Amino acid sequence: MFSKVLVANRGEIAVRVMRACEELGVRTVAVYSDADKHAGHVRYADEAYNVGPARAADSYLDHEAVIEAARKAGADAIHPGYGFLAENAAFARKVEETEMVWVGPSADAMERLGEKTQARKVMNEAGVPIVPGTTDPVDDPAEVHDFGEEYGYPIAIKAEGGGGGRGMKIVHDPDDAEEKLQSAKREGEAYFDNPSVYLERYLENPRHIEVQILADRHGNVRHLGERDCSLQRRHQKVIEEGPSPALTDELREKIGEAARRGADAADYYNAGTFEFLVEEEPRGDGELLGPDANFYFLEVNTRIQVEHTVTEEITGIDIVKWQLRVAADEELDFAQEDVEIDGHALEYRINAENPANDFAPAPGGSFETYDPPGGIGVRLDDAIRQGDDLVTDYDSMVAKLVVHASDREECLARSERALREYEIEGFHTIIPFHRLMLSDEAFMKGTHTTKYLDEEMDRSRIEAAVERWGPAEESDADDDEAEVTEREFTVEVNGKRFQVSLEERGAPAIELPSGGGNSGRSRPDVATDEDTGGAVAADGEQVAAEMQGTILSVEVEAGDEVESGDVVCVLEAMKMENDVTAQAGGTVSQVLVGEGDSVDMGDVLIVIE
Repeated sequence: MFSKVLVANRGEIAVRVMRACEELGVRTVAVYSDADKHAGHVRYADEAYNVGPARAADSYLDHEAVIEAARKAGADAIHPGYGFLAENAAFARKVEETEMVWVGPSADAMERLGEKTQARKVMNEAGVPIVPGTTDPVDDPAEVHDFGEEYGYPIAIKAEGGGGGRGMKIVHDPDDAEEKLQSAKREGEAYFDNPSVYLERYLENPRHIEVQILADRHGNVRHLGERDCSLQRRHQKVIEEGPSPALTDELREKIGEAARRGADAADYYNAGTFEFLVEEEPRGDGELLGPDANFYFLEVNTRIQVEHTVTEEITGIDIVKWQLRVAADEELDFAQEDVEIDGHALEYRINAENPANDFAPAPGGSFETYDPPGGIGVRLDDAIRQGDDLVTDYDSMVAKLVVHASDREECLARSERALREYEIEGFHTIIPFHRLMLSDEAFMKGTHTTKYLDEEMDRSRIEAAVERWGPAEESDADDDEAEVTEREFTVEVNGKRFQVSLEERGAPAIELPSGGGNSGRSRPDVATDEDTGGAVAADGEQVAAEMQGTILSVEVEAGDEVESGDVVCVLEAMKMENDVTAQAGGTVSQVLVGEGDSVDMGDVLIVIE
C-alpha cells in the first residue's frame, strides 16, 4: 500500500478519498486554488499545496502544477476523484511516466473509452447493444441532415469527451443543425479541451441505468449491481438510487453482464461505471421492465462516480478503498456470486441552486447555518462547516445525503425525516425540491424517466415548495420604510422552553438629494466598469450577469439591433451553458465583455439603448 497519496480534487470527493486513505494508514496531500485556501478538503489533509488562481484552467487543471505539488510532497500516488482531471487520459499518462502511480484505469483504456466514438466501437465488437449513431466524428451540418433522413429526428449531437449532458445538443429539425453543431463543439472545447462530436438517435423517454464495475490487474472483473439515475434536470442527475425500482431481476442481470463483458473487452481495471439507456415501455401499475426490454450502451465513466455512495451502501463494498488497492496491484478478494444487494439506498445531491428559478446556481454567500442530519441509515459526504463561504467558482454541489434502509418504502420515509432535519441558511439549495419529490406520485411509484422533470412536472409545484421550505427572501420594502431587524431569543416559563422572535424597527433611511452628499442611494450618471475601463450609460438598458461565470461567446456588436429575448452572449456557470438575453429591444451601445472574460453576479455585460 502507498505511504502518501495526493488527491487532485476539491470538496466532498477529496475528503471522501482522504477518509479512505486514512483508514488504510495512508497520509494525504491536498491541492487548492486561491479560491479554496480555507476549504474543507484543505483542513482535512495532512498537508496542502497551492496550485494557482481561482480559474480551474490555471490551478486544478494545470497538469504540471499538480504533478509538481505531488513531487514536493513526496507522494507515491495521485487519485483524481471525479471531474477536473479524472478522465483526462493525457494527464493519466503523464503520471504513469513519473515515479508515481495513477489511481485509476490505464491511460490506454481511458483513451479507448473516454472518447465516445471509440467506446461505441469497442462495445459493438463486444456484443454490447449501442444506440444507432456514428462511430466517427462529425464536422459538417450536412452529415446531421443525412443522419436525420436515415434515422429521423430528434438527433443528439454529443461531445466525444463529454458527460453529464455537457457538450450535448438536441436537434429537432434540419434548421437547428448548424447552430447546435457549433454549440456542441464549443462546449466540448470549453469543458473537455476536445471539440470533436458525434451523432446518436435521441431516445425520447428512457430510463438511465448505470452499472458499477470493479476490476483488478489480474483479469478479475466484478459488477456491483445497478443504480437508477433517471431523475435529472437538463441531463444533470439530482437523485440516484439502487437498485432500480423499474427492472426485473432478469433484466438487471442482462445489463450487469453486458457491463462486465464491455470492461473485459476494453482491458479495463480499477473502478468504472457503464451507463445504459433503457427504453421505457407501456406498463401497468407496479409492473416492471422485463428481460426483453431494449437497453443501449451510453458511455463509460472511467473514474469514481458522484453516486458511488449508493452502491457502497447496498453492497457494503468500499469502492474508493478498492481503487487504491487495485492501483497497488492487489487482487479482488471476492467472486461475482459474493456480491449481494442489501436493501435500498437513495442519494440526494444537495446543490446550491434555486429550484424555483430553473435551478439557477446560487450567487454565493456563507453558511450562516449548517446543521446536517444524522441517525440510523443516514450518511453525509461533505467538506464544509458552519461559517464557511460558499465557493461558486467550480460547481454547485454542497454535499451528498445518502439514505439506506431495508427496502425502498422505508428508505423514502427515512429520507423524509433526514431532509426535514437538514438545515442550511445563507442561500438557496435544492432541499425543498427533494422534499417535494417525496410526495410526488411518479417518483414515489418509481415510474419517472429522464424527461420527467424537464417536460412533465408542473413547475408551480416546485415554486410552492421553495416558498414553503426555502430561505426567507429579503424584504422588497421601499427605501423610505423603516429597516427591521429580527432577533430570536430562548425563554423559559414555568419550566417550559419557548423560542421568541422580536422585531426591532429603526428610523427610516434618509435619501440625500441628487448631487449632494454620498448616501450611496442615488443612481450615478455614469458607472465605470473597472475591468474594461468602459463607461456604462445610466439611461440604457443594462444586461447584467445573473451569476458568476465565464463568457463563452458574445453574439452582438455595438450598433446591432436586438429584440427582446435575443441572445446577446453565452455565459458558462457551474458547468452549464446559459444564454443571456435582452429584456428589451433597441440598439447595442456598449459591449463590455469578451470571450473568455470572468464575470461576477451583477456585472454589466451589454448596454442597449
